[in-house]
Amino acid sequence: MDRIALIATSFERLLGRSLVAPGDDVVTALWNAPDAVVAHGIEADPIFFFGNRAALAAFETDVVSFTALPSRLSAEAPQREERQMLLDRVSQDGFIDDYAGLRISATGRRFRIEQAIVWNLIDAEGIRQGQAATFTV
Repeated sequence: MDRIALIATSFERLLGRSLVAPGDDVVTALWNAPDAVVAHGIEADPIFFFGNRAALAAFETDVVSFTALPSRLSAEAPQREERQMLLDRVSQDGFIDDYAGLRISATGRRFRIEQAIVWNLIDAEGIRQGQAATFTV
């Protein structure tokens, strides 16, 4: 639960606005958010640890499959270099709010995301614990 809460607290700290309404249960609010919210950890090949209901619908998958997926596989091979450049930019700047790119669902359907916000997950000690993104589906 702390890792999921970090999605919202890092967003607010970096962007200066709330991802969830004040007083709402963070996990429930993120799960039910109308926009997709995804997050991955800091493994050598980062694995998604969270995808909300909207994200799972966009990626046409379930929680168990999504949370076993290396995040790089959410983009097709030709798009992975562009995706890595984005993640490097986020690592350097803390967040970006202008990302667009192609993604691929579990069934092979391609879809485009626009104006995605991608940010670092930074814990209370200032240590990066991963990255998250939100985008309209």
